[in-house]
Amino acid sequence: MPLFREYEYDKQPFVRSLISVIACLIVGLTLMFASTGKLAGIGEIPGQTEYVDRFIPESLITPETAYFVGFIFIPWILPIAELIIGLLLVLGIWPRVAAICFIPLVFGFMANNSYMIASGIGKYPTCECFGIWEYWVGGLTPTQSLYFDLGLFILAVIIILVHPGPFFSHQFWINRIFNKEKI
Repeated sequence: MPLFREYEYDKQPFVRSLISVIACLIVGLTLMFASTGKLAGIGEIPGQTEYVDRFIPESLITPETAYFVGFIFIPWILPIAELIIGLLLVLGIWPRVAAICFIPLVFGFMANNSYMIASGIGKYPTCECFGIWEYWVGGLTPTQSLYFDLGLFILAVIIILVHPGPFFSHQFWINRIFNKEKI
């Protein structure tokens, strides 16, 4: 009987780790693909960002704020944040922390897609989620992108809940690389 319990105990972290690795790879590769496409289209600003002024109080809208949001934050900081989070997830470095950092980002994406859907299909036929890569692989409609973002959100929650080990743990292969843990 103790052998069965030990075997079951040893198998559970493997299954949890496998689920975590698959979820990390899907979310991480998606973020890396999207961010590189946005960064490769240097300085492109998606058309659906015109509504940002509706959420920023009028007292804060100055020429400097508008410049920062339109020409620095949206075309540069967001894609770089996507790339960093994607790299952390693909490499397996602090996957829970990366997934938690991804959640506000994906909520922003879902809000953007909801706005595009509410504005009408004719106004925004594609979400422009993948930057220049959309020319080669095709774009998603706002509705498709909203469902895709919902799936990514669910995977991020799975990473947070299922990843084995302590909160700041990383994937098992990093332990093997640095010989910190014998598996």
